[in-house]
Amino acid sequence: MRILAIDHGEKRIGLAISDLTGTIANPLNVIKHVSRMIDAAQVAEIANQNDVALIIIGQSLDEDGKPNMAGRRAGRFADELKNQTQIPIEMVDESFSTQIARAARIELGVSRKKRAGHQDEYAAVVILQNYLESKRGLD
Repeated sequence: MRILAIDHGEKRIGLAISDLTGTIANPLNVIKHVSRMIDAAQVAEIANQNDVALIIIGQSLDEDGKPNMAGRRAGRFADELKNQTQIPIEMVDESFSTQIARAARIELGVSRKKRAGHQDEYAAVVILQNYLESKRGLD
């Protein structure tokens, strides 16, 4: 079962996809934000092209565990995406995914130039890998 993960940002949307066994997350793509409706249509098309069975969307939470401004934006995007696909959608906590992705790429020695523009898809990888590992623990 393939799972698509989304790191929804103001300017870009990072996408990651699992392998067929649902054990490994891989970077897929970055979409530049146009509008909620167009962005959702693009994501729905990508999900269909890749035979995705589940979409997870990272949602930022505040210290009380409630969606902050960015998290509410991701929630509105999820609502629009639900209008455009029948694929189930889950919201997951994305706390620190961007910082973790940035730190990992720096540690790997990826240059600043090569990191530019790809941060969002690697944040989606972190979101997806955390999700996959949490589900593996339930099996």
